[in-house]
Amino acid sequence: MSEDAPRDIGAIIGVILGVDPDRFETIRDFYVETLGLPPRVDRPGHINFQWGDTRLTISAHSEVHGASDEPRRTMLNLAVEDIDAVAARLRAAGVTFIREPSAEPWGGSIATFEDPDGNTLQLMQRPPGMA
Repeated sequence: MSEDAPRDIGAIIGVILGVDPDRFETIRDFYVETLGLPPRVDRPGHINFQWGDTRLTISAHSEVHGASDEPRRTMLNLAVEDIDAVAARLRAAGVTFIREPSAEPWGGSIATFEDPDGNTLQLMQRPPGMA
């Protein structure tokens, strides 16, 4: 990385694993019962786990069907302080957003795009005070 490169992406803060709604309970049971991971949130169609600032979320997704072969299956969340500025920088570098920066009900903002292989990434700006 050059000395002039922007350093406005702070950390990887979460991974979302989208699963076929018909398979959610099987996947949930594997992570909780087989692997023994203690859930932070566990509700129908949604479970997440947390390690420090990093979360793994497993969620039933209406666009996911069958085995893991779809680009929306996993999303990498990238922590940013100013989502609009980072999105503008990435757009200028040729990134096309699937979802422009927008506010979420939980107080933060998300913008979604894909890498060259079609893997989904999200910029995530957390609200002040949210770990």
